[in-house]
Amino acid sequence: MKCLVTGGNVKVLGKAVHSLSRIGDELYLEPLEDGLSLRTVNSSRSAYACFLFAPLFFQQYQAATPGQDLLRCKILMKSFLSVFRSLAMLEKTVEKCCISLNGRSSRLVVQLHCKFGVRKTHNLSFQDCESLQAVFDPASCPHMLRAPARVLGEAVLPFPPALAEVTLGIGRGRRVILRSYHEEEADSTAKAMVTEMCLGEEDFQQLQAQEGVAITFCLKEFRGLLSFAESANLNLSIHFDAPGRPAIFTIKDSLLDGHFVLATLSDTDSHSQDLGSPERHQPVPQLQAHSIPHPDDFANDDIDSYMIAMETTIGNEGSRVLPSISLSPGPQHPESPSLHSEEDEAEPSTVPGTPPPKKFRSLFFGSILAPVRSPQGPSPVLAEDSEGEG
Repeated sequence: MKCLVTGGNVKVLGKAVHSLSRIGDELYLEPLEDGLSLRTVNSSRSAYACFLFAPLFFQQYQAATPGQDLLRCKILMKSFLSVFRSLAMLEKTVEKCCISLNGRSSRLVVQLHCKFGVRKTHNLSFQDCESLQAVFDPASCPHMLRAPARVLGEAVLPFPPALAEVTLGIGRGRRVILRSYHEEEADSTAKAMVTEMCLGEEDFQQLQAQEGVAITFCLKEFRGLLSFAESANLNLSIHFDAPGRPAIFTIKDSLLDGHFVLATLSDTDSHSQDLGSPERHQPVPQLQAHSIPHPDDFANDDIDSYMIAMETTIGNEGSRVLPSISLSPGPQHPESPSLHSEEDEAEPSTVPGTPPPKKFRSLFFGSILAPVRSPQGPSPVLAEDSEGEG
């Protein structure tokens, strides 16, 4: 495989790598006949991202040498990200970027041709792998929003950088509401600050959703996609279903396609949030941090049908591999952050490679904070009387 990127497309490629680095620690690189595919998935299998760069994106693109099979590999995200670390440097000094994949030496060679004849060569080791696939269909989602990425990017600016989840819903008057999500603790009297942004229907190019629907997803990955789409001046489409089903974020251009699939918090209780009412309720059921969920908390979630097809073999090597996703938490105990199959649900031990418990729990249970208990009655005296006092 060999491809050559020139001009402003070098920065576009670098921005795409930065967006993918917000999700996974490994980058799956696969040359296809219809373009170069860059994919990643996080360790908890709750977020998946894919960029497909069409052959016209490159000045020169060769998926495979004649007589050789298509190669595919995975490399550490940090290694590939180090090549495109400084986007400002790419824009000012790099004139073209040459990427070649050598199966004999197991090296991915990235050459940056800079001004004044300077050439930087990066030899990155990789591992052979099967194709990372995901199965999803945006057309099957009943709700869809489409707006310029700039509009949505400005809407999320007021949210704190440390905010883990955000709720997207349709309020009264078909207003699109973005609200910070915090798990409400029954034993806590402290109220977290809630940030809310409302967008009118006129801000969207297409709005196909019923009033009252709402989903909650991770804000970090969403910001990563918004940053890329806004820099490329693209429109962003959001396809979603009921809470607990993955939300699909897509961008499309004549030179590239992008798909981000994020897990959403499941709504297992009968009550839901009325986005148009003055009283603020949580958009998804509250699961106390100190309580033990019912074993069937996720049994009825449709996330099970979206389990990541990690490293599965593709029957038709020359055909384009459509991105596919499966996000399946399975029955979980809140103290066990790793994803298990039904056979392993009784084992609460942490599987190597899973994220820290707080991060995973932040995605599926809302809050990463321990419950704050307010003392009843007067506060206890914590310091002893000094000498001489009665």
